[in-house]
Amino acid sequence: MIETIEVQKRDVKGSRAMIKIRESGSIPAILYGHGEENVCLTVSLDTVNKLIKHGTKLVNIRGDVNDTALLRAVQWSSMGDYIIHVDFARVSQTEMVDVSVPVHLHGEAPGAMSAAGQLRFVTHEITIRCPAAKIPEYLTCEIGSLQLGQAVHVNELKLPEGAVAVTPGSIVVAQVAVASGADAPETSLTAGEPELIRKEKAADAGN
Repeated sequence: MIETIEVQKRDVKGSRAMIKIRESGSIPAILYGHGEENVCLTVSLDTVNKLIKHGTKLVNIRGDVNDTALLRAVQWSSMGDYIIHVDFARVSQTEMVDVSVPVHLHGEAPGAMSAAGQLRFVTHEITIRCPAAKIPEYLTCEIGSLQLGQAVHVNELKLPEGAVAVTPGSIVVAQVAVASGADAPETSLTAGEPELIRKEKAADAGN
């Protein structure tokens, strides 16, 4: 989905000027790429928050500048509590681009239904290459058939038409591994220290 946003050109630079821009409810930004001159901009904080909330990548820029661009980077404060700068890169809708896309799990893994198994969500986003106009909001990882000791890898994810994975296909996205302390065979599918998602045991009947 292509979002249309309003921007204004800015001539002021420097840290004090940037603070004043943010205090006014806007965010400093820059538009670059395609061999054209960099353009300093401002865009409203509400607009940037909306783009982040909906995972929007491709935007139509309108106002003092008219162009199509990717939201390439959002720079946060050192504490991560507010946005201080945004980068936009010029792009055509048919141009192939590399973007990071979040992964959502779908279904319930049978192997994680007992105390012996834990569902591990290892890779929360992957990088794909696709036409700018076809960047997906997210990718779906189906886990409804995962048994104990099984995993879903990047090369098993369903990608949009015309898209290819840049992240290596051997990377584990989700897996059902042996729960800590469980009396079950070891699995070799562990990867780092991923988030653990464990299905609680059903309450005893009569409680």
